[in-house]
Amino acid sequence: MDIWLLGPLTAEVRGRSIVPTAAKPRQILALLAIHANRVLPVGTLMEEIWGTEPPQSALATLHTYILQLRRQLTAAYGSDGGVSAKDVLVTQYGGYCWQAPEDAVDVPRYEQLVAAGRLATAEDRHEKASAYFREALALWRGSALVDVRIGPVLSIEVARLEESRLGVLERCLEADLRLGRHAELLAELIELTGRHPLHEGLHAQCMTALYRAGRSWQALDVYQRLRRRLAEELGLSPSPRLQRLQQAVLAAEPWLDVPRCGEDVMLDRMIG
Repeated sequence: MDIWLLGPLTAEVRGRSIVPTAAKPRQILALLAIHANRVLPVGTLMEEIWGTEPPQSALATLHTYILQLRRQLTAAYGSDGGVSAKDVLVTQYGGYCWQAPEDAVDVPRYEQLVAAGRLATAEDRHEKASAYFREALALWRGSALVDVRIGPVLSIEVARLEESRLGVLERCLEADLRLGRHAELLAELIELTGRHPLHEGLHAQCMTALYRAGRSWQALDVYQRLRRRLAEELGLSPSPRLQRLQQAVLAAEPWLDVPRCGEDVMLDRMIG
C-alpha cells in the first residue's frame, strides 16, 4: 500500500488505485490517511463533509462512504490477498482508523525526515541537515491534496502542511548558506522572494547570498523592494532584524561572509 497526500491524492494497493472518483469519499480517504493509525471520531468525519450542520441522513451516508472504500480495498487485494478490507479500514468505538505501515504514507515519512533535519541542525551537522530537508521537500509533488475538495477539518491539516513546507525550505536554505553554497542558491532564492514577496526570512537569505556573491547593490535592492511592498500592502516597515541586515550590508560587516566555526550565533540572529 502506498498513499501520497503531498500533491494530488494517490492511493495504490498492489499497483491498483483505490482512490474513489466521487468527491466526498475522496475526502474521507484523505482525512483517514492523513491521520493514519489514529482513530478519527465519526463526528470529525461528518464535520469534514457537512460542516457544523449535517443532514439527518449524515450517519447513514457516512457508513455508505466507508463501505465504498472497503469495496475498493477488497477489489485491490483480491480474494487471495490474506488481508481483509476491515483490517485496513478498521471500525473502532466511536470512529474509524486507517491502518497502514508508517512508510506507506508520505506525510509520516516527510515528518520523520524533517525531525532528523532539525536534530542535525541542532548538532551543527549542516551537510546532513540539508540532505534531510531536501529529501523531505522532494516528497512534495505539488500543493497538498490539490485534487481533493477540502472541508473545515482537512483545511487545517493542509494549512499546517503547507506552512511546514515553507519552514523546512527556509531551514534547508539556511543550512546551505552555512555550507557556502550561496552561488548555487541565488536563482532559487530570487524565485522564492518573487513568489513570497512579504516573507522576511527568505528576503534575508536572498540578501545574504547576493552579498556573498559580490552583488551587494542587488542585496540592497531586495531590501528596498520588500520595504516598499510592506509599506504599500500592510502599512509596515521591515523588522529590526532586516534593518540590521541592511546596515550590515552597507557597512560590509565581516560576519556576513561565509561563517567560520563560532560565527553561527550571529548568523542565526540575522537570517534565522
